[in-house]
Amino acid sequence: MSRLLLLDDDEALGPPLAQYLKRFDFELEQVVRPSEAMKRLAAERFDALILDGMLPEMDGFEFCKQLRANGEQMPVLMLTARGDLTDRVVGLELGADDYLAKPFEPRELAARLQTILRRTRFAPVPPPAGLDFVGLSIDPVRREVRANNELVELTGTEYELLLMLAREPGRVFSRDEILNAIRGQEAELFTRAVDILVSRIRKKLEPIEAVKTLRNAGYCFALPARSS
Repeated sequence: MSRLLLLDDDEALGPPLAQYLKRFDFELEQVVRPSEAMKRLAAERFDALILDGMLPEMDGFEFCKQLRANGEQMPVLMLTARGDLTDRVVGLELGADDYLAKPFEPRELAARLQTILRRTRFAPVPPPAGLDFVGLSIDPVRREVRANNELVELTGTEYELLLMLAREPGRVFSRDEILNAIRGQEAELFTRAVDILVSRIRKKLEPIEAVKTLRNAGYCFALPARSS
């Protein structure tokens, strides 16, 4: 059973949602304040965080930013009060793995949680020797990325996108291809999310330029293989 932490100051939301999610093998616990969530996350293991955008003490966007700054790579699904593109973009830029606008259908929440947890837990079967490029290496067994021999901390979604591109260097993937692969075929298309993920990956890999943009076409992996 996957353990979920819900950070939302609406105390009436947690109990019925926890009851509903049990049928999908999720165990949900709720906290209503960011300070309490930080303590729980430091002391216990949770498989994913459901994070509301509007909170006391600090908003959900700042909480997500601090969480990633502390090195926490647990999947984060953000709840936004509106379906505004700005909220979606900001959440993804700060390290969220997915988003869902309020009010939401519990079944859609369950489906999105299943998708991000499946990506995190079940990586594709790796090649025996891993992937080794000039300045960059990817170990699919350990799910580790190293740039110039330094470990790079990527979220689960960032890692899956980089691995997808690196497995086929030079192949151009369209934004829709990438989005369908990393978020599931049933997900609403939001192609701007791909640009945000690529931007985050590039920033973390600097000064290595691993991902190339092809105007009006998509993205491809651009590093040459390391010679043996």
